[in-house]
Amino acid sequence: MTELEPKPAMRARLHYLDQCFVWLGQANRRDLIEAFGISNAQAAVDFRVYLERVASPVPTYDPVRKMYVAAKGHLGLSDTPAPASLETIYANAHGTAFTRLPGPARHCPQEVMRELNQAIERKCFVEIDYVSMTSGRRDRQWIAPTQIASDGERLHVRAWSDDRKEWRDFLPIRVSAESSFATRPIEEQLPPDTDWETIVEVRLRPRQDLSADQRRAVQREFGFEGEALTFQTRRALDFYVERRWGLDRPGARLERF
Repeated sequence: MTELEPKPAMRARLHYLDQCFVWLGQANRRDLIEAFGISNAQAAVDFRVYLERVASPVPTYDPVRKMYVAAKGHLGLSDTPAPASLETIYANAHGTAFTRLPGPARHCPQEVMRELNQAIERKCFVEIDYVSMTSGRRDRQWIAPTQIASDGERLHVRAWSDDRKEWRDFLPIRVSAESSFATRPIEEQLPPDTDWETIVEVRLRPRQDLSADQRRAVQREFGFEGEALTFQTRRALDFYVERRWGLDRPGARLERF
């Protein structure tokens, strides 16, 4: 390794320094000292190496702020990997992470998931006690679980309901841990799960009653690469698109088309 090729530890510090300039627009030796616990002398060396390697326009020193300040068109290092997150840089600069509104904890009982997953692996029916949010009753029923899916917030188990003779989604959290979890073999081939096997395309766009400026802002917010945001999912999960993307809520900014 030549002297022009920083060792991995220094390279990590140079990349961090680069992201300070990207996200904060300024940096000094203390940023490196506090982030990596290095000496002032080592931080001075890192700064010298950084200023030698960074693309023009090079950050300039502001004697009043006692900071190196990035130019408006800062390009940074050419070999910087995936950038450090703004939250990481912010936390080191301010001593605290972003203030976050906690989301609801969506628990998934391990003992229940173990029983359901074993039924999937063994290809058998399993007896469960399931709480219905529609009727409020806890019903004992036999299901044949076949798939596990996620709507982005919680797990679902796709299963054939022997009582209702249809494919349904079951939430593990609504399965009582006191269920018998008795099993029995599947004696006849289950009907095809057409909704699971069918792939549908979801197309979203900014609501058409928004102004042109509002629609452009929504496109930036949700990372549109064109006029529409398009992805595919299984038809069995299509129902959850409305909730996951907030399409069913007042003030929704997106709509399907």
